[in-house]
Amino acid sequence: MNLSETISYTVVERFLRYTEIDTQSDPYSNSFPSTDKQKDLGRLLVKELLDMGLKDAHLDEYGYVYASIPRNTDKKVPVICFCSHMDTSPDCSGREVKAIIHPNYQGQDIVLPYDPGQIIRIEDHPDLMNQIGNDIITAGGTTLLGADNKAGIAEIMDAANFLISHPEYQHGEIKILFTPDEEIGRGVDRVDLKKLGADFAYTIDGETLGSIEQETFSADGVEIIIHGVSAHPGFAKNKMESALKIASEIISALPKEFLSPEGTSGKEGFIHPVSIKGSVENATIEFIIRDFNTESLKSHESFLEQLVQKVLKAFPNSGYEFIVEEQYRNMKSVLEKHPQVIRAGIKAIERSGLSAKLQSIRGGTDGSRLSFMGLPCPNIFAGEHAFHSKQEWVSVQDMQKAVQTIIHLALIWEENS
Repeated sequence: MNLSETISYTVVERFLRYTEIDTQSDPYSNSFPSTDKQKDLGRLLVKELLDMGLKDAHLDEYGYVYASIPRNTDKKVPVICFCSHMDTSPDCSGREVKAIIHPNYQGQDIVLPYDPGQIIRIEDHPDLMNQIGNDIITAGGTTLLGADNKAGIAEIMDAANFLISHPEYQHGEIKILFTPDEEIGRGVDRVDLKKLGADFAYTIDGETLGSIEQETFSADGVEIIIHGVSAHPGFAKNKMESALKIASEIISALPKEFLSPEGTSGKEGFIHPVSIKGSVENATIEFIIRDFNTESLKSHESFLEQLVQKVLKAFPNSGYEFIVEEQYRNMKSVLEKHPQVIRAGIKAIERSGLSAKLQSIRGGTDGSRLSFMGLPCPNIFAGEHAFHSKQEWVSVQDMQKAVQTIIHLALIWEENS
């Protein structure tokens, strides 16, 4: 029997249930996870996994959910992990999400009812033209939806439910990992890979239907601290050198047509200020530096520091600190050493009736860092679109295809062993 005809999908019901839980992470928190409310979803997932029969499912003190599906084959099969993150972006509210299903989509712009000014337009979301006849899920217009990455979680949960319920389909041991704080770059900071015990992994956190992503940006963070000169504003002539004004001049001097998110695409990297704070005496600008070529990060950072020095020439009594922190690296260099991981992903997508699309991510995933931690981990589509915004959407049918792909992956690794 065709696998797609065998699955009684639960992915939509699960997804809608998960979106009701606010799991927004907080980049300014020093706790781990950054927000305790992420554990609310973790506890629900553990309960559902235990109810499925996964006896080792648990939530650890750091907010990670671990579980195992036992193997049902005599073959020696590599242990595969499926991973998604529980947190939603701090860029847009995730509180009191009102998910709405728009059935039988016919190509129209979608007006979100709780804020009619929020319109998901075809011209801005061209992939909607591939969704004719499908059922589109959005939020109401005042929050994000949370498809990034609760769609991936729901898909993994539905696939796990199928594999447990259908022992006639043989597979090796499967590991499940749900992480906190991915959106703020801390998603695998406290993961226990020894306890996880996987050989290879797949994050389910991609966008376009049928895509498998083997390449990410390499990423650094840069913190520039400006030390200005404070003086009483009534007597500041020829004395004050405001750190805030210096910082604003640095940001204004950044290029707009190149080396900026709004001026780049494809494999082009960028320099992006994400935060500015301070006072007359001291101000701090935080940047993210991104490029697919890791070596190019250094040239971007050199460009930025030269720009700072140029601005400071007009402020002879002020100074600066330039602090670089490595964030993650392009996972392609690791995955190229394990081509079987990508081959299995492509085969699983094709068995689901799709054309596989090998793509690069203008961003990063937990898989970037997991790969360099010794767990090679490409990214499979979850169907999420317009993430980090009030116009986020996902289609029911794309989520169902992701469920099929996860199941096929489990079966293919067994077949190939």
